[in-house]
Amino acid sequence: MAAIAEGHPAPDFTLPSSTGGEISLSDFRGSKSVVLYFYPKDDTPGCTKEACSFRDSTAEFEKLGAQVLGVSRDSLGSHEKFAAKYQLAFPLLSDANGKVTEAYGVWAEKNMYGKKTMGIVRTTVIIGKDGVIRKIYPKVKVDGHSGEVLDLLKSLDD
Repeated sequence: MAAIAEGHPAPDFTLPSSTGGEISLSDFRGSKSVVLYFYPKDDTPGCTKEACSFRDSTAEFEKLGAQVLGVSRDSLGSHEKFAAKYQLAFPLLSDANGKVTEAYGVWAEKNMYGKKTMGIVRTTVIIGKDGVIRKIYPKVKVDGHSGEVLDLLKSLDD
């Protein structure tokens, strides 16, 4: 996680979105906090549970002036199918070339069942309206995570 740090500006990016067109982090500067969550793969058990948890809390995030954005290296087509299948109302951003996952330090070696592979380490980054990173949740455990993020947003003076 050396690539980013709390209290520092979040690296800006522009990525294609499952909701159409492209989304830039800077689009929200001055108007919304951003819940930027990085996840390994569309339509897998943990990632589906996490996405549906954020989906089920969308109204609460909106009341707090926060925009949820999901990011993985899956293709835009994969994101569109995943979003449609689970009625995800927030954008899923396709980082197919990996520049954003690398800039945020979430692309790392993972060890699964004794096999080492490179992949996205499930991470959530809370970015204030000013573009500054407020909180980094590394190695996220899905259960209860969206509630934890909501609690943090309620405590911010953003």
